[in-house]
Amino acid sequence: MGDGVRLDVWLDVACVAKTRSQAKELCDGGKVEVNGQRAKAHRLVRPGDRLIVAVAPGHHRELKVVEVLETHVAKTRARELYEDLTPQPTPEELETRHWERLAPPPAPPRGAGRPEKRDRRRIDRFRSG
Repeated sequence: MGDGVRLDVWLDVACVAKTRSQAKELCDGGKVEVNGQRAKAHRLVRPGDRLIVAVAPGHHRELKVVEVLETHVAKTRARELYEDLTPQPTPEELETRHWERLAPPPAPPRGAGRPEKRDRRRIDRFRSG
């Protein structure tokens, strides 16, 4: 396949994204750059291309495409489709990630979300007149 493969298909086959639809969302959301330019899902990827994929907020992966395939292969084989050029995180970044994982998510503010039973009754009385 010397021609190239769609970016979203390659991201899925190379196990960078879990599914093709997730890969398409990454591309459409501007989270993927190919050779320094934001890329859409339909862009063709060829061997030698450099990708930067924003996996999570503040966490990027830099990949160099070694081989392109359209069909799924074993995960060990999929890792051979690219060369990971991502720099190692600094000790400060590792510690920050550790604390972010341990911190509980903030509670939603009171009044946000679904109304409680008493509030729903008030709303129903108001609407019925």
